[in-house]
Formats: sequence, structure tokens, C-alpha cells
Amino acid sequence: MKTFVGMSTIFLMVSIIGAEAAEVKPDAINSASLSTIPAERASRPSADPDPAVVRLQVLLDRAGTSPGVIDGIYGKNVTKAVASFEKMTGVPPDGTIDPDVISRLETGGPIIDTYTVTADDAKGLVDHIPIDYGEKAKMPSLGYTSVAERLSERFHMHIDLLTALNPGSDFVPGEEVQVAMPGPPRQGKVARIEADKTAGQVTAYDNRDGIVAAYPATVGSADNPSPGGTHKVKGVARMPVFRYNPKVNFKQGNNNKILTISKGPNGPVGSVWIDLTEPTYGIHGTPDPELINKVGSHGCVRLTNWDAEELAGMVKPGVVVRFVN
Repeated sequence: MKTFVGMSTIFLMVSIIGAEAAEVKPDAINSASLSTIPAERASRPSADPDPAVVRLQVLLDRAGTSPGVIDGIYGKNVTKAVASFEKMTGVPPDGTIDPDVISRLETGGPIIDTYTVTADDAKGLVDHIPIDYGEKAKMPSLGYTSVAERLSERFHMHIDLLTALNPGSDFVPGEEVQVAMPGPPRQGKVARIEADKTAGQVTAYDNRDGIVAAYPATVGSADNPSPGGTHKVKGVARMPVFRYNPKVNFKQGNNNKILTISKGPNGPVGSVWIDLTEPTYGIHGTPDPELINKVGSHGCVRLTNWDAEELAGMVKPGVVVRFVN
């Protein structure tokens, strides 16, 4: 989750550390009320992080309807997560925050809590992640570039929100920092998966057709559409290497040769690959979770690393994956 991906990230950083920064504090988030989120927020999202929205995102994550990156911004991914939560709990899915949804969402325990940075958190870091695949292929691993990046992914946060909650922190072993508490990964057995290209969402169902989990997703693009129809899960690879073949997949930069790119959470397919029976296609993670459902993919289904890892833990070979519009 790097801080140089584009103007949208820079704008978020400015918003967090600017005039609104005083409001985005652990105590403000832990005491925030979801009832303060205006009904029109979904159609007219604010650019400024809101403590109540941070709370909402964490609670949605705990419930199994992922909002993607926890950043305090009420965008489309949050609206979809609310609607999926409503479907999951048998409420008409209008995607709005009302007293019934609030009462069903609220759970015990702090939303933001203290975490002590460990020595392991500082291991395996790399200096940088090059953009060019040829340069990536020269690296022994594509790990995190900082402790802050590692923690932001572990706790499902935008790195700028993490740093805003911990002003002046160096994120060194032994230091106490404030992080979101999204809860443990979902448990269950997924019987089928729907990847909705138009909605930009992946929904996992059990054998009774109940929603097990829902995730914001990038499902192909106009130039590289995802496959249509029904396919199946073939297998799961954790921390996969990526084999780049410009004649089979896509052309990146000036790279015309087959390349083997090392494993790591900042690799092209992130920390996990759910292989599909359709050759070269899969459901996988990403090094840029903040861009989920905001930029296109090369035909595959892209989730945040943590969502892809959670889903991978609930599927087995033979699970049906249906692509819908």
C-alpha cells in the first residue's frame, strides 16, 4: 500500500493530515456514532476522513462484508458492503445506514486499539518496488517496503490513515501504535462464487445459498475483459511467483520476454492466487489495495490481499465461479 500511486492517494493524505486531522483520532473513532453518517453520504461522498465512517468500515469488515481499504471515506465500496450486509442479514438491500442496520452491525470491543510493533514486523523489508517487470524479475522478493506498509495491510488500513493515527511514529520494534481491529478472518465453506463485473464485487455463498462473505473487486477491464460464463476453482497458491508471458497475458512496458517474478505481497498478483479452470485466469491479491474497483485489471479478479487470503481459506477445488454482468 504505497503512498505514491497517484493523485487520489496524495489527496487523501492531505485530507487526513490537514484541517480534518484533529477529528480522526482513536478516541473519536471509538466513541463515534454511526447515526451521525448522513443518508446522502453514499451519493455525495466527502473527501475528508470521518471517524464514524472508519467505525462503519471496521464493523462491516468484522461482519464479512468487506469495504476494502479502511480509510474513513464513504465511497462506492462502502455502499456495496452495506448492501451486502443487508442481504446477508435478511434486510432489504438499499445500501443505506438506518437504525436497524446500525443495531445489527454494532459489536463489542474497541474499533481502534494499541498494537506493539515486533522485531518480526521489521524483517524481510525491501528498499523499493520497481514498476518495470524486468526490474521486478531481478529482485529476490517483493516484500513490504516499510513496517507501516506491513501493518496497514495486516489491519486492513490505508497507510495514510495509519500514519495519521500515529503522528510522529517511526514504527520501530517495541513502539506502541494505534491500529484498526477488523477481527479474525471469516470461517466457513464456500460452495459458489459470483464475480459481478458491473458492480465490481465478489460474493461467496454457502451450500444453502447464504452469503458467507462479500468483497469489492476489480473484475477485468474494457481492454482486457474477464472471462464470461461459469468456471471452477482449480487450486490455491499462497505467496505465488508470477510468470509473465507477453504473448499469453499482456504487454508490460518494453518487456518482450518471459519473466519469472518473485513472490511477495507487492508482487503483481499479491499474496495469494486462486487458480481457475479457465487457463491464465484467477482471483488474486494486489500490491495496491486502495485501487480496487477504481482501475481495471488484465482480465482476472483482483481483491485486496487480505480479502483474497480470507476467500482462499474458504474454497476448495471444484467451487463454482460464475461471472455475471
